[in-house]
Amino acid sequence: MKFSANLGFLWADRPLPNAIRAAKAAGFDAVECHWPYDTPARETKAALEETGLPMLGLNTRRGDVARGENGLAAVPGRETDARAAIDEALGYAQEVSASAVHVMAGFSGGPRARATFCENLDYACKAAPKGVTILIEPLNHYNAPGYFLGLTSQAADIIREVDRPNLRLMFDCFHVQIMEGDVVRRFENLLPLVGHVQIASAPDRAKPDHGELDYAYVLPRLVASGWDRPIGAEYLPEPGAEPDLSWLMRYR
Repeated sequence: MKFSANLGFLWADRPLPNAIRAAKAAGFDAVECHWPYDTPARETKAALEETGLPMLGLNTRRGDVARGENGLAAVPGRETDARAAIDEALGYAQEVSASAVHVMAGFSGGPRARATFCENLDYACKAAPKGVTILIEPLNHYNAPGYFLGLTSQAADIIREVDRPNLRLMFDCFHVQIMEGDVVRRFENLLPLVGHVQIASAPDRAKPDHGELDYAYVLPRLVASGWDRPIGAEYLPEPGAEPDLSWLMRYR
């Protein structure tokens, strides 16, 4: 079983190249990040080449964070900004050989928001370089109240409607457990649409060794169902402490 370090949370106090090196030293098989744009792509690429770790994915910008924005792709009237963010993310992904871009929907709702999201996703899928997957991720409404995408069923309907071969679901077990539960069966049913998997404990989003989800059971079931790619560790370490990675070798 292989794991990817999400550097949006793990070693987030370090410059991105140093966080990549820390992930390598800790024994991770890959890395992923949230918003790498403050780091020149050439520096990120150099660290990836130095360590031999692949970059699995990154997010489109959230928008105006000071105003509370958390993505733009499903926000009517922000199509120009949303597509600029998509272009930026795809360009960065291409420079660092990242395999996926998560297009963030944002805070919105209703039929017009859905139509806007589908149109922007279609744009992203057509603009993506060969080999780059476009991901969408349902977020739970406790941590992200008002976010457009909250359920895997909603995401699956959108993926089928857009009908592009490079559009896939980010299956984050933490969010799915909080919103829907029945994580293993839900994953097995959605597997043909899944492009990436992430884990954290629920409901506290800490290291994946406690809480409502028993990953000692869940992870082998995901693998048995056919998942053979790295699983993203997107969890919050204890404030001011090095990430506790005792779970990593145990689940391997």
